[in-house]
Amino acid sequence: MIHNTTTNDGVTKMIPMIGMPQGLEWLVILAIVVLVFGAAKLPDLARSSGQALRIFKTETKGLRDDEKDESETIEAQREIEARNEAERQTRTETSGEVLRERRDDTTA
Repeated sequence: MIHNTTTNDGVTKMIPMIGMPQGLEWLVILAIVVLVFGAAKLPDLARSSGQALRIFKTETKGLRDDEKDESETIEAQREIEARNEAERQTRTETSGEVLRERRDDTTA
C-alpha cells in the first residue's frame, strides 16, 4: 500500500506504508515460527543458522585474504619482470662484443 503526500512545493511524493517490523510484530512473527517449526526444533534451527553464518564469514575472510595474496603476487611478478628486462638490456648492450673461448685441444 502506498500513501501519497503533497509537499509545500506542490510535489506529490509516494511513501510506502510497509516498514520494518516493530515490537509486537516481531512477537507475532516469532509465534508463527514456533508454530511452523515446533519449540523442540528451534535450538537446532538457531544452531544451524549460526554455523552457516560462521562458515559464510570464514569464506568471505578467505576471499579477502586471497585477493591480498594475489595483489602481493602480482607486485612480486612485476618486480621480477623488471629485473629480467634490465638483465636483457644489459645483455643486448654487450652482445656486440666478440668473446673468445678457451678450448681444450687435447680431445680430438
